[in-house]
Amino acid sequence: MTRLLSGAALAAAALAAILFLPLFGLRLLACLVAALAAREYLAITHTGRPLPMAPVLLLVVLTCWGLSDPNLSVVLPLLLAGLAWLVVEVLFRGRTVDQAAARLVAPWYVGMPLGMLAAVQSLGGPRATLLLVATIVVSDSGQYYTGRAFGRQPLAPAISPKKTVEGAVGGLVLATSFMTLAGPWVFPSAGRLSLALLGAAIVVLGIGGDLFESRLKRTAGVKDSSALIPGHGGVLDRIDALLFAVPAYYLFLRA
Repeated sequence: MTRLLSGAALAAAALAAILFLPLFGLRLLACLVAALAAREYLAITHTGRPLPMAPVLLLVVLTCWGLSDPNLSVVLPLLLAGLAWLVVEVLFRGRTVDQAAARLVAPWYVGMPLGMLAAVQSLGGPRATLLLVATIVVSDSGQYYTGRAFGRQPLAPAISPKKTVEGAVGGLVLATSFMTLAGPWVFPSAGRLSLALLGAAIVVLGIGGDLFESRLKRTAGVKDSSALIPGHGGVLDRIDALLFAVPAYYLFLRA
């Protein structure tokens, strides 16, 4: 019951934000979510002595805010800032390359796609955002129920034992069909084939994002990225598929 109630509350809050928040407010919300998710990422990838999170979280928020501008004029400055920060961490603060590189990934793993998600809203309006989120929901639901009904062959047993090839195929078929049917509502000039390819890309990338986070958690020896959301784990657990899928969707929208 706790999982159901918190899930319903999250869905209602996300829908209200997409439909009613002005773009400035949505960009602020994206930055807040990015900071929470990045904090979880840093916690589960941390090894060795404690490292300050504040500089990384600041860079994550700046990346998210900058990339929420559809003009993307800040990409190069942010990349250069990240590389400069990597050099400082390794040469002057005594971090290993592994430690510094893992922290440097945070702005691009978390900040970039969440910023692009706000940019999607700016470019395509609430319909474009809802279509992406709905496609991922259909994919996740399709994978879950198809896997439960027909799953026999593990997809990635060393990373996520419950995922099956049959579940992945079910999610792929259902979400691709959904995008093909619902896509013209947002992209009236797009052909069915291009929408089908977009739907398939979202599913495949979403599965990749899910497995990527599962690998991070398995390496860290934790079940969830945090206990922030009752019954659902952390913020990163809820948006892992979205983080990998957003950039492809954004590029399609721009094209």
